[in-house]
Amino acid sequence: MAASTLLKMYCRTYQGIFRVAVNFLNWKEPELVKGAGSVKKLPEVVKANGHNSVLVVTDKGLMGLHLLDGLFEGLDKAGVKYTVYDGTQPNPTINNIEDARKLYADNNCSAIIAFGGGSPMDCAKVAAARIARPGKTVQKMRGTLKILKKLPTIYAVPTTAGTGSETTIAAVVSDPETHEKYALQDPVLRPKYAVLDPELTVGLPPHITSTTGMDALTHAVEAYIGHSNTKETAAAAEKATKMIFENILKVYENGKDIEARENMLEASYLAGIAFTRAYVGYVHAIAHNFGGMYGTPHGLANAVILPYVLEYYGESAYARLAKLADYAGLDTNGMTQAQKAVLFIEKIKEFNRLLNIPEHLEVQEKDIPTIAKRAAKEGNPLYPVPKIMDVEDFMSVIRKVGNLD
Repeated sequence: MAASTLLKMYCRTYQGIFRVAVNFLNWKEPELVKGAGSVKKLPEVVKANGHNSVLVVTDKGLMGLHLLDGLFEGLDKAGVKYTVYDGTQPNPTINNIEDARKLYADNNCSAIIAFGGGSPMDCAKVAAARIARPGKTVQKMRGTLKILKKLPTIYAVPTTAGTGSETTIAAVVSDPETHEKYALQDPVLRPKYAVLDPELTVGLPPHITSTTGMDALTHAVEAYIGHSNTKETAAAAEKATKMIFENILKVYENGKDIEARENMLEASYLAGIAFTRAYVGYVHAIAHNFGGMYGTPHGLANAVILPYVLEYYGESAYARLAKLADYAGLDTNGMTQAQKAVLFIEKIKEFNRLLNIPEHLEVQEKDIPTIAKRAAKEGNPLYPVPKIMDVEDFMSVIRKVGNLD
């Protein structure tokens, strides 16, 4: 079933207005501190910026691995007091955010270091938003441009090459009351500094390496095929796609390959730059709601859902996917545009197989209408996708993802 003409007109009009409006926003990218061992340079940067007390937002897993020890030593040496919030859950909740905010206030902090994967980053970003807007609940900041106030400085230290959260204007929150997962989007959420240190990703388990890598690929692909692409976002997405195609199997098979780890971090960052300006699409809308309903890890959900949504788009995405097939270095000699696009989608499926990512996600039939409605609410009218979906279309794709069609 195709989405109604009225829905299509509404979405495209909204997206057209938004495309013009975003030109007036601040798109300043984070200052980069990068290279092996670069996390050790961060304390001096923090000190030089006049921050004497910082909140470090991370999770218990990273604390248990002692990944933050070098940072803590450096902060001590630089004379910067730090308070640690390590209660972040895999899908950060409103309670996590409020707990982090309280620690920040109680310890007179003036900046935040977000250390970890997408979850600590999102928790730190939204905690900073609550600090800037104490009278506004997280629920009231849901959506686009609902914060609009300068945040405390955020220093982002990614330990996975996937979310690109160190350069995005988005943060995703889980509401345990309603089992919803939704995004806050505002340029003020963008970190001021990003530390890309491949040594921090060396110890990642293979299944985290694979799913976060496919998450980054999803960002690049969704940004590239959408209608809000710019010259800059296209270039970033093309380079990110090429780097992921060349490196994801290397880091999966040999986690200690520092060069491949560094390439994946850069690819994730570039994909983040691409989708921050050009947006994501329905893969994310569905994935967020699998996360909200079942706690499905975001990278895993994106990886599984991506080929199904690309197949739904069909011809509307062929031209852009064909270009990505060429940029990715696939053997496309003598192929038509459609054949190149199909080859690209098949290559994503092949990656999933080689990375031991399942072909389907578990979903209960009774939950499909709710997931579909929530995904439609997130995706429409904002996401500038190649082809508009209505709730029935979402339900159809979700059934394919769950192997229930």
